[in-house]
Formats: sequence, structure tokens, C-alpha cells
Amino acid sequence: MSETNYEAMFADLCRQVGFCLHPKGEARVIAALPKGLDAGVRAVLEAEGVDEPSASGDLKRAIRDCLKAHVGKG
Repeated sequence: MSETNYEAMFADLCRQVGFCLHPKGEARVIAALPKGLDAGVRAVLEAEGVDEPSASGDLKRAIRDCLKAHVGKG
């Protein structure tokens, strides 16, 4: 199993969801992913300055689907 292609994951997150994270934000997401996809979603929202409880379900789902498409591929 190969490592997750984080570059492709963050490129898709930028294109598909509109969240183009800075390197510190990317590092937070990478650090959160071992705790699960929901932790990764929270890290993305935090890096973008979005209050997680007020984020729409559709937005959270879009982020989660994007992360899920890349995490664990190998």
C-alpha cells in the first residue's frame, strides 16, 4: 500500500470544494487524518476559518468525500 498522495488530495479539495489550504493548514489536515475522516474535515474547516457547527451538511459531506477519495488508496 502506497502513501496517500496529499498533493492530489489538496488539489482536488481546492478545485472541487474551493478550499485551497496554505501549507500550515495542509499540515494540520495531514496530522488529523490518522484520527479519522471527521477529524480531517474539522481540520479543513478550521484551516479555512469556518466554524464547524455552523458549516452546512453539504459542505462537510463534500470535504469528507474528497478526503475519502484519496485516503487509504494504494
